[in-house]
Amino acid sequence: MEFMELQQAAASLDWTFYAPLTALVVMILVGVPIWVAIGLGTLGMLTFTEALPLSVFGESLFEGINAFALIAVPLFILTGDALVRSGLSGKLLDVAEASVGGLKTGLGNSTTLGCGFFACISGSDAAGAAAVGRMTIPRLVERGYPLPAACALVASGACTGILIPPSIAYIVMGLVLGMSASTLFLAAAIPGVMVMISVMATNMVLNRRYGFEGDRERFSWKRWLDTVWDARWALFVPVVILGGIYTGIFTPTEAAAVAVVVVVIIGLRQGRLTLGDIPRMLESSARVCGVIVPIIAVSLPLAQSLASLDIPQTLVSGISVLTNAPWLMILLMIGILVLAGCVMETTPNIVILAPLLLPVAQEAGMNDFHFAILMVTTLGLGFITPPLGLNLFVVSGLTRCSVLAIARYAVPFVLGMLIVVLMIAYLPWLSTWALG
Repeated sequence: MEFMELQQAAASLDWTFYAPLTALVVMILVGVPIWVAIGLGTLGMLTFTEALPLSVFGESLFEGINAFALIAVPLFILTGDALVRSGLSGKLLDVAEASVGGLKTGLGNSTTLGCGFFACISGSDAAGAAAVGRMTIPRLVERGYPLPAACALVASGACTGILIPPSIAYIVMGLVLGMSASTLFLAAAIPGVMVMISVMATNMVLNRRYGFEGDRERFSWKRWLDTVWDARWALFVPVVILGGIYTGIFTPTEAAAVAVVVVVIIGLRQGRLTLGDIPRMLESSARVCGVIVPIIAVSLPLAQSLASLDIPQTLVSGISVLTNAPWLMILLMIGILVLAGCVMETTPNIVILAPLLLPVAQEAGMNDFHFAILMVTTLGLGFITPPLGLNLFVVSGLTRCSVLAIARYAVPFVLGMLIVVLMIAYLPWLSTWALG
């Protein structure tokens, strides 16, 4: 089964009928920012107000929403597909294993680190779970992990997909709340790494308790240097993306366009990609976009309608009646987000709940960036918590292992990530250090 088709199966939706149309849409969305990125033209910062002149109560339905930033979503999805088809994802995993493979539980931790590397390019959880899981789950089982435990480890490690920049979730968050995606990426760096470390630490505790990995390879500087050199082009991609964004050379949307071009050129140059692969990449990526983009399109009017009906203010008043203690208001928000993540995907949760909960967060003394980082990190738990648990379904599709069996082994990882969520909630500097 093709890489992106695994994500389609996980979503339990058949988009085959719409594939030609959505492929055309992705081709258009890819072409425009590439045109901008290589300096052949200039594109103004369009808004949904200009593109879709709808109105509610006499005001533009999408007023202030930056549609240009939304183009980054299909581009990062396409980058992830190109990364796998070109074999660069395997190179990143080799670097991860050479870096921490000599430690106890080295293969498990290198799997998590590999998920983090993949997150630095694709910005997608399901993409990381499918790509890394396909390569590592058989090796984890050979090393001594029960199959459900190996699947749970990969699903948990892949949660870093929306937490480590560049992240589709933070692009959508910036779109909805009118915040800088670049600043969100910078603010999310420490929390994203903390979640990755929590998965590694949990895996080490489980290994100490159950002894999954019975042997290990000794660390070798020569092997590490050889692996890094062999993966130099794969490591070049996240350097270009993050370096360009943080230095202000280009916007996240332009960075996504550049990433597509760089990965495709590297793949063609190394002979791992052919021109014939490009239409298949566009089609498989379009199927994923066919799930995400319509959700955004429907959720935005709902969010605007709720705001027009003063629902956010009513929610703030209701919580204020329950308690005036900021710490308890934050805890209530976390509870709402955990439950929401269990039953609904991240994108609609952000579009619908972010405008509703932001006033509550402000009432509790949180600034906008602190709230955004806390919300995305908390929603990340939903990828490994039933009944939705998208990552659980992705790895289950790879291995035919029971989703419930994987979910049971994922419970310790959920608890470890929840500790990080509480740290982010009550230690604001972890997510606001980038604001100066």
